[in-house]
Amino acid sequence: MHQAPRNRRPAVTARARPQRELTEAEWELVRRTKLLNLHGALIMGIVDPLPNPSPIPEAQGAWVREQVWPEWMHEIERKYPFGFWRWSMCEKGTCWNCLNNRCDICVHRQNGGPDVDRNQERVHSHDGRVVATFIPRPGGEPCVWWCRCPCSKTGGTPRRPRRLSTVPEPAAPVTQTAQARSSPPPSFPTLFDLELPE
Repeated sequence: MHQAPRNRRPAVTARARPQRELTEAEWELVRRTKLLNLHGALIMGIVDPLPNPSPIPEAQGAWVREQVWPEWMHEIERKYPFGFWRWSMCEKGTCWNCLNNRCDICVHRQNGGPDVDRNQERVHSHDGRVVATFIPRPGGEPCVWWCRCPCSKTGGTPRRPRRLSTVPEPAAPVTQTAQARSSPPPSFPTLFDLELPE
């Protein structure tokens, strides 16, 4: 299968999709994620994924995941706040820069376009080996991740947010009296003072 060079992106018109607002309980789930997995979720855009309409109800999907998925899939799935295996490219959420209020460096502004999948999925054996690939969308329509932040992905770069000053104000100079400057510092015993015999 011929792939486009990595530095040239195919011309894709991405459909604007809403940004997911996480509830306080969902943010708590994100906060409890181990740091390495949280970084992975941020890079992959699965901190705030937004599922597409499904032909089966969520309860049945949960049953399939619980009863049918092998254990190796569960090991990875439970490391991420909202799972790992269930998200396609077009269900991914906001990029990590926009989540951090840095829309001036939105990942898709930097990349010059959205992330587009290769329209391939893998079939795994019971022990996790890839045994085949298949094309989920025979019409060839791409599944596209376009950061869901409402910031502009084209045109001029937005202004970088102002950084709050963390430098404290300079303290007033301390004046010392002549006597305080000339007196030797007091001697305090230390933990390792040795008393030598005379």
